[in-house]
Amino acid sequence: MSGAMRVEPDLNFIKYLKSAGGDSVKKCYQCATCSVVCPLSSDGNPFPRKEMIWAQWGLKDKLTGDPDVLLCHQCGDCTAYCPRGAKPGDVLGAIRAYAYTSFGFPQGLAKLCSSGKNLPIMIAIPVVLIGLLWIVSGGMHLPSVEKFQEVGFGEFFGHWDFFWLTKNVFFIDLIFVPAFFFAAFAAIKGSKAMWNKMVETVKPVSDFRPSVLQFTTDFLAPAVVETVKHKRFNECGANHNRVNGHLPLVLAFIALLLVTTYSFLSKDVISLFVSEELRASLHGPIALANPVKLLANIGAIALIIGIGILWANRSQAEDEQGSTPTFYDWFLIGEIMVVGITGLGAELIRLLGIPSFAYFLYFLHLVSIFMLFLYMPYTKFAHMVYRTVAMAFEKYRDSAFVNPAAGGK
Repeated sequence: MSGAMRVEPDLNFIKYLKSAGGDSVKKCYQCATCSVVCPLSSDGNPFPRKEMIWAQWGLKDKLTGDPDVLLCHQCGDCTAYCPRGAKPGDVLGAIRAYAYTSFGFPQGLAKLCSSGKNLPIMIAIPVVLIGLLWIVSGGMHLPSVEKFQEVGFGEFFGHWDFFWLTKNVFFIDLIFVPAFFFAAFAAIKGSKAMWNKMVETVKPVSDFRPSVLQFTTDFLAPAVVETVKHKRFNECGANHNRVNGHLPLVLAFIALLLVTTYSFLSKDVISLFVSEELRASLHGPIALANPVKLLANIGAIALIIGIGILWANRSQAEDEQGSTPTFYDWFLIGEIMVVGITGLGAELIRLLGIPSFAYFLYFLHLVSIFMLFLYMPYTKFAHMVYRTVAMAFEKYRDSAFVNPAAGGK
């Protein structure tokens, strides 16, 4: 029969969707209300109706290669107006969770992060690693109150007289630099796999492949700017206040990145070229009046406020809209909250001069940051990368290079 398509549903995929919060997919009867009310859906690429059809049919390969799944911001408009309570936003969220696991590298770690039953192992990995390094470093002791006020957490991993690098910075770098680069490599590898899958699924009119420079300037950079400005979040209606949580969160991460960069440059670079007295001050706690410290504290508070708003929004969605609570959603919310509270809490307890409690909170802070880095490519945090890549692909797909009919769109 001409134009016929052979449908081979993946039953395991359908079961996964149901277990990951997409169990309402069976209620959908294809009225297209979701695509009509979605402010991000376009005439040329309407969603989420087609994704709901594919999900019901179990078309896993089409869904994991569909950029529109990533373009959805799960604002809740479709769920709010669905006459059948099919919750398309939750279904697309479950598909995204599956995609992150599907594209994850290595697969063993990706699958570990896909289920709440593995949370004890996810926590145990950094606890054991950082705990062992703390023991090996010889720094597993509590300083006096006077010493603690002088150096803060600067000797958490001990002290040595090596001029070029302090012992604490050495062990911090030993823990977080490999974790950062591993996460970056895994995210890039996953993004490349997703891009290839999207090309295979969408089948652009042209096989044009941009250079790295052109891809960055014409497609990726505009997508990053759009993400930072939260332009699409502002178009959502039912849960418009989600931007009030996401925006301070994004700005907080940017602020804390700047503070971390300053700390690295001052402790690892500038300290090598100044007097011994000034070097000692650079390796001690940053003064509260220092603009960088002010930025760090404002960033930490913004982090807690932003994730607190998202926590409240998620709880409200579950109570009022019947959204299914999932590990995929709550792990990231809880993880970021722990990062913010332990970081700010460690500083406040340090100022109160209680080394034992401050060291405990600082240890938890290191563990939570390590988890944020290491598990980034496989948890909801990955949407920061994958959604940006999908937005870049959208611009690539709609450009005159690939689709001449777009007329330079």
